[in-house]
Amino acid sequence: MNEPGRTRRSGAEEPERAATRSGGRSARRGQAAGEARADAGARADAATRADAAGRADVGTRADAGGRALRRGAVSGAVPPRRSALRARSFLGTLKALDALSAAGAQVSVRVADIDSGEAVLVGDDHLTLPVAGLGVVPLLIEVAAQIEAGTLDPLQIIERTAVDPVTVGGLWHQLKAPALPVSDLAVLAAAASDATAANALLARVGLDAVRARVEQIGLVKTALLDGFRDTRGPDDAPHVALASTGELAALFAALVNAHVVSPAVSAQVSEWLSLNQDLALVGASTALDPFAHDDDRHGLLFVNKTGRADGIRAEAGVIAGPRAGAAYALIVCFDDLSVAHRVRAHEAFRALGLDLMEYVC
Repeated sequence: MNEPGRTRRSGAEEPERAATRSGGRSARRGQAAGEARADAGARADAATRADAAGRADVGTRADAGGRALRRGAVSGAVPPRRSALRARSFLGTLKALDALSAAGAQVSVRVADIDSGEAVLVGDDHLTLPVAGLGVVPLLIEVAAQIEAGTLDPLQIIERTAVDPVTVGGLWHQLKAPALPVSDLAVLAAAASDATAANALLARVGLDAVRARVEQIGLVKTALLDGFRDTRGPDDAPHVALASTGELAALFAALVNAHVVSPAVSAQVSEWLSLNQDLALVGASTALDPFAHDDDRHGLLFVNKTGRADGIRAEAGVIAGPRAGAAYALIVCFDDLSVAHRVRAHEAFRALGLDLMEYVC
């Protein structure tokens, strides 16, 4: 784990001469203090104006769906540069991840500044590891790309019976509606990690198309292997998806900066992901409402996707505030032998969330 870069005067004097010298020194000190206060005031005023200007530059831009996302996440324009950042240590994250590693967990992490692309925190970000539900992200990219190309109708109705029943997560299997349009299934897959909705979308666009899209956008360590299953047999793929934190962090940065496939596709996928209700890991430190956080009143942008399976916790996203923005990804593979093991893994994600909030706010 590494982090890129934390005369004394002797003898008696005559009372009159001493008083004269003391008065002169006091006057000079008073004048110097006045000048220092004036200079500090000028600097503070300039800093206030610069900070206000920086906040104004963040602004809001409308996405393709007509919703507002901060920082120009859905615009083709280059996002504004932010003012100089204060140094951040991420010591809490490093301590938590070191403890996990010492306990036998496999850990991979990457945090990069969203504007400069500079690495802020890196640890084994080249490893390819299972990411469970994070595999929905390349699927959503392909769905949005086909909608833009006109080969997929967002209002096309898909029957739930078109795929095998699965109950590992989501809401659709609990709903009475036997069929839903493509756009609604994308919302369910992104916001509620709905396994049935994701499988229905995958059946519609095709696994080969998703794999081709992954290659087209330049990902070599990210793969969607299979749909979601309640149980995995010997003939099934061992995991839903694989990825590296290096590629995941870069992918989310590209989505928010409108560089994935096209600005419209990036906008649509960012909008879907901004509805994600799983704020229990990194998102726990943001104090955002899990059910309504796509347009935060304090200008905090948070777009994320999580992945959960036995012994696997993964999350990737972008968080941006008034001071800075960061793309991040964290994968932890651990022995899920007890609740304590699981809680320890979750604490590492929350430590990262706290450090990220200090970085951007």
